[in-house]
Amino acid sequence: MNYFEYKGIRSSDMGIRIESKNVFSGPEYEMDFLSIPGRDGDLIAGGGRFPNVQVTYSVFIPAKTTSELAQKITAVKNWLYSGLNSYHTLSDTYDTAFFRYGVFSGKLDIEDELTRIGLCTISFSCKPFRYSVEDQQSIMLTNGGVINNPYPFPSKPRISLAGSGSGTLTIQSADSNKTWTFTDVNSLTIDSEQMLCYSGTESKNDTVSGDGFPLLYPGENTFSFTGGILAVAILPRWCSL
Repeated sequence: MNYFEYKGIRSSDMGIRIESKNVFSGPEYEMDFLSIPGRDGDLIAGGGRFPNVQVTYSVFIPAKTTSELAQKITAVKNWLYSGLNSYHTLSDTYDTAFFRYGVFSGKLDIEDELTRIGLCTISFSCKPFRYSVEDQQSIMLTNGGVINNPYPFPSKPRISLAGSGSGTLTIQSADSNKTWTFTDVNSLTIDSEQMLCYSGTESKNDTVSGDGFPLLYPGENTFSFTGGILAVAILPRWCSL
């Protein structure tokens, strides 16, 4: 039986049965085009972006009595309508190699068939990329090294530093060569997705200098570090559409 899992809870545990899902939908890349008089074709003006995508499940909620159906629907509403101010992990049995970050969107229009089955559509607004389930463990490097991004899109890693004092971190790839300098590397974490450097609950953005936050580009990414950095742990967050 197919199910989706949202906020750590399976739809099947909520009494939901899935009829279908828009499995192969993908985002439309948003970009601007510039027309120049006398020149054939348009120029691509600047970088574009991938907007959120809608992931939709057509479902029904079986029940033996009207009161049982009402109780199940109440529980489903409490589950879906809580935590709407942040993204949550969304996965399903249709695509077991990847998961998404999404939040329930829209509304629940539940129809009553023979007063026993609730028919409805459940939609989530999801970040455009899917994230590899297999690659959710950190890669430890103690003397530098190379890690390979197997997908054609840059990923936004979480990098944790071990050591003390000051140091530098350099990441080289075919598309980039950037260095970050740290005045205090003790238990420091760089989260490129959150655009934040921190140690525990304390922000450490003011202890880091460099161009933006690290990205891991397609293909080989070579790590090297100096000074008080003894090791780095990289959660790569490989992603694909």
